[in-house]
Amino acid sequence: MTRREFISLLGGAAAAWPLGALAQEPARSRKVGVLHPGQSTTVSARVVAIREGLSGPGNLRDLNVELVIRLADGDLSRLPALAADLVNNHVDAIIAAAPPALQAAAGATTSIPVIAIDLESDPVASGFVMSLAQPGRNISGVFLDFPDFSAKCLQLLTEAVPTLAGVGVLWDPSTGPLQLKAVEAAAKGFGINLQVFEARRVADIAEAFYALDRSRVQGVLLLSSPLIAGSPQLIADLATRRNLPMISLFPEIAREGGLLGYGPDIQGLFRQVGAMARKVLQGAKVAELPAERPTRFQLVINLKTARTLGLEVPPTLLARADEVIE
Repeated sequence: MTRREFISLLGGAAAAWPLGALAQEPARSRKVGVLHPGQSTTVSARVVAIREGLSGPGNLRDLNVELVIRLADGDLSRLPALAADLVNNHVDAIIAAAPPALQAAAGATTSIPVIAIDLESDPVASGFVMSLAQPGRNISGVFLDFPDFSAKCLQLLTEAVPTLAGVGVLWDPSTGPLQLKAVEAAAKGFGINLQVFEARRVADIAEAFYALDRSRVQGVLLLSSPLIAGSPQLIADLATRRNLPMISLFPEIAREGGLLGYGPDIQGLFRQVGAMARKVLQGAKVAELPAERPTRFQLVINLKTARTLGLEVPPTLLARADEVIE
């Protein structure tokens, strides 16, 4: 039998990628929906990682799976309708990226398995799962489940810039208050003054940096959000123009010119949820599929940016780095 090829229809239209040549007696074709709040430029690389996870260990390609992609293009109000559309397409599982997409998927179905990738929510407190070990309903996935992680980022920024007195925090309110509360508590302990700047859309990011410029803060902390993750070059450029030391939970931003990045391997997370979706397609009950945490974290330090900022990164911090950009 010949290979079937699917053409991606991004921006709210279906997209499908074949997972490989079919066996002589192929299994029933399955559909996995992907619900994401971002844009096609961001999601295309994530889809590759999902496919890798679905292919299984050793790149086994024994599942005939069609990916059905629904993107909100940054407009979160579209997510409920897009989730309902996936349900109407009779997908066998839904991969939901970020809290707004997870909320939309949870609201659209209580029977179709939902595999989440959520770095911002407490899944138990939010009611998504009953417990990490026994989710108990139709939702499981990969959760950071470590609200103090953003506080750790603040600590790393103070190590890189010991004279830091005021920090601007870029926060996407759609991700919820968990990270922000942890950072505010940590800042009090460090004796640092925080100023919070909100960004709900890509256009808000530049406006937030203009406000940061006027506020005279000495550094920037970017809280986790798909909005932030999807704009690494824009954010790095904005910070560089204003000579602001910056840290985020997305190592990609440090690679693009930010000072520090400390967080999970994002591509690895999408492979991880792809592997969980594969287990569901192979018969695992999502209510009994333990939620997972990120398995790999990276500290990336951009020394080129540090030199531009006139900073000397302490050797003790450099020694802990997984990647140093000269």
